[in-house]
Amino acid sequence: MLLYRTKIFNFPVSLSLGTFIKHLECTTNFKPPAITRRYTTINSSTVNASHFETLNPLQKQQVHLYVDTLLDWNQKMNLTAVRDVNDVMDRHIEDSLAIIPPIQHSYVSCCETPIEKLNLVDVGSGAGLPGLILAIACPDWKLTLLESLNKRCVFLEHVVGLIGLSNVTVMRGRAEDVGQNVEFREVYDVAVARAVAEMRVLAEYCLPLVRVGGLFVAAKGHSPEEEVRRAEKAISLMGASLLQTCYVNSHSPHGQRTAIICLKESPTPRKYPRDPGTPAKSPL
Repeated sequence: MLLYRTKIFNFPVSLSLGTFIKHLECTTNFKPPAITRRYTTINSSTVNASHFETLNPLQKQQVHLYVDTLLDWNQKMNLTAVRDVNDVMDRHIEDSLAIIPPIQHSYVSCCETPIEKLNLVDVGSGAGLPGLILAIACPDWKLTLLESLNKRCVFLEHVVGLIGLSNVTVMRGRAEDVGQNVEFREVYDVAVARAVAEMRVLAEYCLPLVRVGGLFVAAKGHSPEEEVRRAEKAISLMGASLLQTCYVNSHSPHGQRTAIICLKESPTPRKYPRDPGTPAKSPL
């Protein structure tokens, strides 16, 4: 099993970007492109009355820097199909921020530990969505970004260091392997996933990582009812039950979104998750 935690760059604020990139070039074979500042072009209508507007000035600056970096690196690797800064704000940033209230409400209502110090894992983090945005918006939360592709981990490490986030760990590995590792199995308060797989596959990826009494939260589109119905067996086999479907407004032109929330009620049987690739090929 190939599994390791990638290095997190916790540099002091005074460290220059040039020094950081010089260090990065010594530790990877990927040379990051120069960053083009784009956030001044964001239309006011895009973020008006949005979740983004609830962030403080530092958090907004961190989001802007993330978006700039994402679009610059996207010219050299496939991180997102979205190429326009305003579309990134609509489709990615707003959607990611929109799931925070359902997480907070459900956790306070159903879980026994304080919400201020949540330990979350973003399964299949990709470009850091939603996990990295959650880390910016909720600096007291501890986020693990779980991603299987090395090139995406390199991007995540770079942007975490560039933004200066100290509450994020980047981990390279497959969910099936990590879920069978005793160091990570059933240790997280919340597992989140967005745009990774259908619900019955996500349940097997995510719920083995969640502690008993914790939550699994899947960000989905506007009508996930049939997908959720098909996933009921898988959710139950993982020791959880469907808690609620929260309809959220991401304040984007793409309309209503949903957060599917499951409560982990008993330990996941040791045979789950199955071998890498099996959950996707043969969903429960």
